[in-house]
Amino acid sequence: RKDLLKANVKIFKAQGEALDKVAKKTVKVVVVGNPANTNGFQCNKHAPSIPEENFSCLTRLDQNRAVSQIAARLGVPNSAVTNVTIWGNHSSTQFPDVRHAKVTVNGVPSPVYDAIKDDSYLK
Repeated sequence: RKDLLKANVKIFKAQGEALDKVAKKTVKVVVVGNPANTNGFQCNKHAPSIPEENFSCLTRLDQNRAVSQIAARLGVPNSAVTNVTIWGNHSSTQFPDVRHAKVTVNGVPSPVYDAIKDDSYLK
């Protein structure tokens, strides 16, 4: 992992510097490469003229995994599960958050917590 982080610092430093030099200061930046939050931090650090709030990071792979596990548990398509959030990097410290997640089962939308009815599974 250390070698990957070192390589990513170079990549996202260059991206941040390029954004800082040529992008509009209103640009919205979405970083998707894991570890997304670390990469996003590096990109933002090297683009000081762009507001911090214009940077966002996505851990889409992990979000898709969480959605598919919920969908499989409930026997619905992935498209029936919405509003799942992943906090943290792609690592053992990440936290899948379903507090605001919804699922539609048999045409009826409901909170994921209510549909699964198993706190230990969700934790």
